[in-house]
Amino acid sequence: MKNECPILKMKDIRKVFPGVVALDGVSFDLRRGEAHALVGENGAGKSTLAKVLTGVYSKDGGEIILNGERVEIKNPFQAKSLKISIIHQELNLVPHMSVAENIFIDFPGEFCRFGFVNRGRLFSKAEVILRSLGMDVDPKAEVGSLGIALKQMVEVAKALALDANIIIMDEPTSTLTDREILKLFETIRDLKRKGVAIVYISHRMEELKKICDRATVLRDGRNAGTIDLKSTDTRDLIRMMVGRELGERFPKAGITTGAEILRVEGLSRGNSFKDISFSLHRGEILGIAGLVGAGRTELARAIFGADRVDKGEIYWFGQRVRIRSTADAIRLGFGFLPDKKRTSVGSPLDAIRLGLGFLPEDRKSQGLVLKLSVQENISIALLVLGRLTRWGVIRRKKERELAQDYVNSLRIKTPHLAQCVRFLSGGNQQKVVLAKWMSTKPKMVIFDEPTRGIDVGAKVEVYQLMTELAREGVGIIMISSDLPEILGMADRILVLHEGRLTGEVSGSEATEEKIMELAIK
Repeated sequence: MKNECPILKMKDIRKVFPGVVALDGVSFDLRRGEAHALVGENGAGKSTLAKVLTGVYSKDGGEIILNGERVEIKNPFQAKSLKISIIHQELNLVPHMSVAENIFIDFPGEFCRFGFVNRGRLFSKAEVILRSLGMDVDPKAEVGSLGIALKQMVEVAKALALDANIIIMDEPTSTLTDREILKLFETIRDLKRKGVAIVYISHRMEELKKICDRATVLRDGRNAGTIDLKSTDTRDLIRMMVGRELGERFPKAGITTGAEILRVEGLSRGNSFKDISFSLHRGEILGIAGLVGAGRTELARAIFGADRVDKGEIYWFGQRVRIRSTADAIRLGFGFLPDKKRTSVGSPLDAIRLGLGFLPEDRKSQGLVLKLSVQENISIALLVLGRLTRWGVIRRKKERELAQDYVNSLRIKTPHLAQCVRFLSGGNQQKVVLAKWMSTKPKMVIFDEPTRGIDVGAKVEVYQLMTELAREGVGIIMISSDLPEILGMADRILVLHEGRLTGEVSGSEATEEKIMELAIK
């Protein structure tokens, strides 16, 4: 039951990083038993405020009042002792440890006696929490063996194990299926009934009214207002976030498709996908939909040469080709922005040498060189291709102009091009990776979850970029778990279920119901 008396007050919080004022006098209050949305564009300060509350960052000004008393939260351990827990957008799990060990990693002494771990009790308590989340997972299983969606749910289980009074959820549904999202929402409602307060950070506008009571909007590190979600229109909320009218959300329209670029016939690989056939034309956006595990990314990887196929044929501009490696694909002019962590490339540097366009889910370790600047990260692919050098010398003026163009067009929030990329927000880091590979001007691009973790304003800008590529005759394969996105942008939609093509629907005739019906066949 929601209590009108705040459990938490944050007053005039200030946080400064080199060259950036991330929080400039932000105030925020949280009531018992409410789910309070914290929203804003990438770089608005949402995750920074959450990290101040959980002791990851120390504040440079302001005060935190918890249960009516002023507190100084100096580190994450102190936050946990105050019953404040966070589920980070970037997962914080130990891959080689079991699910149960990860859930109770903050309470090792609870299961130890005379130097020995009572594993039976550990696994039993973990199983109770997992069952409460509807997770059919062995608590003894190694976390590294789980898919990304299950890892996200293990993070939720960790928060429940703490028996927290305040739980911060940073983009908790970004990797979950619809079924898992429904179960998470049931858990949140149950926590609210018990008086637990939830801070819910999400870019998915459709989720907020389903689960949250109020929303505090941040813009450029400042408060833009706190509103009651039940009485606020979604467009008004978006306008508060971006400070401008967005116009048409999905701009793809009126583009005539041209000659065939790609055709695959009877493509199969083990249990990943079987007997897949389709074609892609110039200026076409081909959507690929399906539930997690349907084989969408596996199919894209095989087309691109990252994985070998067992049988089937690939035709490139009408000519049969054998794509045995990512290097073969690059020579043909493919561009690939994958979502999965698996890759045949050993490091980001290897990917650059091959010319592989790679927008990975783990952008920090695989998509960026964190010690380099925004400018250097945007230009690095073209430098390796030799397009920004003359007689071995980098053409710095051209490099700056290239980087500035993408900073402007993608609205990358950075104080200057020389800013170290690790100081940007997660969403802005993702846009830097996108800029790096779009600068290579490929003939075909595979976008795998192109707007995951990107705010509503930036999503429209990504859609506009895709539309411009299509107008230039680039063929686009777009893999997405966001059905409105697929429906809004795709000319045709292929639907996969358990590795098989269960249907093809034209963009003009597609509905969410039709797509889901094919996805669960």
